[in-house]
Amino acid sequence: MLRVFWCVLLRDLTLALRRRTDVLTTLFFFIIVVSLFPLGVGTERQILQILGPGVVWVAALLASMLALERLFAADYEDGTLEQMVLTAQPLSLLVLAKITAHWLLTGLPLVLIAPLVGMQYHLSDDAILIMMVALLLGTPVLSLIGAIGAALTLGLRGGGILLSLLILPLYIPVLVYGAGAVTASGIDMADTRPYFALLGAFLVAALTFAPLASSAALKISIE
Repeated sequence: MLRVFWCVLLRDLTLALRRRTDVLTTLFFFIIVVSLFPLGVGTERQILQILGPGVVWVAALLASMLALERLFAADYEDGTLEQMVLTAQPLSLLVLAKITAHWLLTGLPLVLIAPLVGMQYHLSDDAILIMMVALLLGTPVLSLIGAIGAALTLGLRGGGILLSLLILPLYIPVLVYGAGAVTASGIDMADTRPYFALLGAFLVAALTFAPLASSAALKISIE
């Protein structure tokens, strides 16, 4: 089973690297969004420090959504998805491999580029570190929840709009606690551990249920 997981993961990464424009679009979108806010609200240090955590998380949320519609679309169009459903391996395992590939291509780059964004918003070193940890815990949850919406809207006309309506309300807790952890780090004597505990709980719950829900939704969409 682990071998099949790695096979699907490497396949998706290889296909994505052949279409590097799609991968870079997500990263450039994130950079553009977080760079536009300082131009619009001014360069005052205090304002940027207050706005920074929320802006980064909203940009990360929107950037993650850009590639969600394509998560299963290509495999659905060429018939690969039907073969995955018919295989003897659990479909949830194959779905988890595809979600992992999505996160490696869209979520991990955002975590790595977070220090540059933090410097742009005049965040302290501690706040930048906390932001990276929060993104490391939160962005996989975005990919896991988004996969459920992508599976439910697979093959539907105007699926992108419906996908946004389905998953945006589910993203709100991750957005609130992810941004809250960074904001709390700038307050004296504030404890960020509850925020990380909640983000970790969201991640465990999403890892447990999202692949199963996504695989069930895929079977419905194919039928």
